[in-house]
Order: sequence, then structure tokens, then C-alpha cells
Amino acid sequence: MGCDFIKLAVPGVRTLNPYLPGKPVEELAREQGLDASSVVKLASNENPLGAAQSSREAIAAMMGELARYPDSSLYHLRDALCTKLAVEPDQLTFGNGSNDILVLLAQCYLKEGCSAVFSEYAFAVYPIAVQATGAESIVVPAKHWGHDLEAMAKAVRGDTRMVFLANPNNPTGTHFSETELRSFLDKVSEEVVVVLDEAYFEYAVGSESPDGMALLKEYPNLVVARTFSKAYGLAGGRVGYSVSSPEIASILNRLRQPFNVNNLVEAAAVAVLNDEAYLNRSRQVNQDGMAQIEAGFQSMNMDYIPSRGNFITFDTGMEGVECYQRLLKRGVIVRPLGNYGMPGHLRVSIGLEEENRRFLEALVAVKQP
Repeated sequence: MGCDFIKLAVPGVRTLNPYLPGKPVEELAREQGLDASSVVKLASNENPLGAAQSSREAIAAMMGELARYPDSSLYHLRDALCTKLAVEPDQLTFGNGSNDILVLLAQCYLKEGCSAVFSEYAFAVYPIAVQATGAESIVVPAKHWGHDLEAMAKAVRGDTRMVFLANPNNPTGTHFSETELRSFLDKVSEEVVVVLDEAYFEYAVGSESPDGMALLKEYPNLVVARTFSKAYGLAGGRVGYSVSSPEIASILNRLRQPFNVNNLVEAAAVAVLNDEAYLNRSRQVNQDGMAQIEAGFQSMNMDYIPSRGNFITFDTGMEGVECYQRLLKRGVIVRPLGNYGMPGHLRVSIGLEEENRRFLEALVAVKQP
């Protein structure tokens, strides 16, 4: 009998269920015998415009440096973000996507005997990051599909070391105001690290959603995490970052892997960060697509959750998996939400006008008796 390497693993990891990403286009094409070019993927909240031309050109210019290790300090991206966000260099930590930052925070501040608080229907990485450390997850029931910040503040215990907040929230698209956030922060001890996940922040600009960066000086226990994967179109590049007090950043950077962001995507991120035309177009496409899909839902009398992100979650009126599978057969990939405790819902990313139309036509077809 060989060694049981499952039992040798640490308990938190041994009992984990891994994160399930959206189905790739090529995989569906193979399974259903479809032409990959005919498949519409609206499952992973990617920017439907594709990478910006500015990013593509920056990557092309860096190809000659591919044999060299990247600058571990990410000087150029650090400098660009400091200018853009009016923060100091020692407040920044970089990750291989913002997921990397979330896991890094848990590794640095959680352990067995500690707890972390997050909302029902919150991003699936939060419980994974917490459980892997051996800490306890405190899941607070949602309010109108979103964060109940008052209840979350009450759920904080003496052993709580971290709270995860997402604004806007994935997968429900809900959001909370600056007043609500300030009230929460005022109630929570400074010894509790509050992680504000703003992965979809750029899509919520212009709403009453707060800018976490503006609150960092008042609340030293606040950490704001953002990404280039969504509005900036670099999901395949994997680059995210957090802004925090220099003390928290110092701890995170002690554990951060030295080359976790490569030099090609650093150049792409610097370029697109200053590409206001691309960002504005991304927002407009998202706004128009959201209106298109909402109108489609309304014409079908389908319930949906109003969203401030680049996606929208809707009630299928049947088992979500069944609706999901029917859409797959028609070459449309969306996201099932059974693992979020929402078995009757699906989440659809906002695509280009034609992609949205394909989704709505497929949905009409699969809903017919």
C-alpha cells in the first residue's frame, strides 16, 4: 500500500473544492461538435472588446526582453499607479491577478483559531482562501442578494482577523454606498483587516459606489484590491494589485513571489492605464449591452438582479444547470451559480451587441416549452 498523500496535506487544503472557472470555447466546441468561431462565451466577465491596441503594441515592444526576468519591483507600473491613484510606492502590492492578492492576504493574516467574515453569494475565492489557512469562515446571510453590512459588523468576533467586502459584488452585481461602508468601518476594530475587493470598480464609476482609495488615510486597516482583468482587458495577462497602509503592504510583500507579474503584461498594464479612450469605450459598450440584455429579460418577464458590474445574474425559472446545458447546446456559454447557493440562477457577462443578441435568442429558444 503506497503513501496516502491526500492525508499528508494540511487539513484546510485537503478538504477544499477547487475554484471552477468558466468553460473554455474550445472545450465546448469539441463536446458539441461546433465550430469554435460560432461559440459565444459570456461566462467569465471578460472585456468583449479584447485587449486594447495600446496594450498589444506595448507587449510587442517588450518581446525582445522575454528571455530576461521581470523587474520584481514593477517600477514602471508602480510609478504609473502612484500617479493615477495619488498613492505612495510603499502602499502597493502586486499579484498575478487580484485573486493572488486575496490569497496572499489570507496567508499573511489568517491561521487556525482565527475567523474571517464574508457575505453569502460572495466571490468563491474568499472561502477557498480562508479554508486553506485553517481559519473559520463566518458567512453572513445576504440582504437583497447583496452585503448586509450591519449584520456583517455584528458577526465580527474576538478571533476575527479579516473581512472580505466586494463592491460591486460578484456574482450578484449588487453594491453599497460610501455612507454604508464608512458606517461599517467605524464599527470594526482596527485589528481586523478589511479587504475591499473592487475588481469591477471601473464599471461602477459615476454611481454612488464609493472609491476605496479615498478612504485609505482614514482607515489604516483597509486594503483595496483591484485588477486589470476586467475593464482594462488583460484577463489573460494576470495582473492585479492592492493599495493599503505601508505596514500591511510590507507584510504582503514579504510573502509575495518576486516574479509573479511578467514584464510583458507590466508593459501592457502601464499602456492601458493611460488609455482613457479604451476605458471609456469599454464602459459605453458595457452600458449599452446591459440595457440590451435587461430589455430582453423584461420582454421575457424574467427576474434579474440589477448590476453595477459587467455581468448580470438572472432567475432562469427552472433548474439553472438545465438552462445552462440547453444554452451550451446552442453554442452559448454562461455561468451556472449552483456553487454559490443560487441553483436557479445563471450569470451572463455583457458582450458585444451581436453576442448579446445571440444569447437572448438562445434563451428564448430554451425557455419555450
